[in-house]
Amino acid sequence: MAEFEPNILTFNCNWCSYAGADLAGVSRLQYPTNNRIVRVMCSSRIEPTFILEALKEGADGILVTGCHIGDCHYIEGNVHTDERMKEMMDALEHLGLGGRLRLEWVSAAEGKKFQETITEFVENIRALGPSPLRKGVDD
Repeated sequence: MAEFEPNILTFNCNWCSYAGADLAGVSRLQYPTNNRIVRVMCSSRIEPTFILEALKEGADGILVTGCHIGDCHYIEGNVHTDERMKEMMDALEHLGLGGRLRLEWVSAAEGKKFQETITEFVENIRALGPSPLRKGVDD
């Protein structure tokens, strides 16, 4: 049996985290390729239903990244994200999906942090195994 390779969906804010991911790429930092990035204008635009739908459609883990607190292009968007994602993590824990959602602040200058974060998250999800919601989903 082949080693399980998780499907990771990463939401990156346009102003900081997407640029941090880009910096990791142009710096040729190696990180797992089984992650798909969705660029959003602000991390606060990520609705809880997006996370549930992604898990339902076969994602094994969701990484949400945004600007550091105090550096949001939209003033306090990331403060709302922090509150919303903590509530979402609690809900997923009650659903037996704990550990499959992570929130991280990554600036445009933190390509190395993006690389380390995605690498660590993929390893954590690999250890958890396939999402229980993945049954019947074609990889």
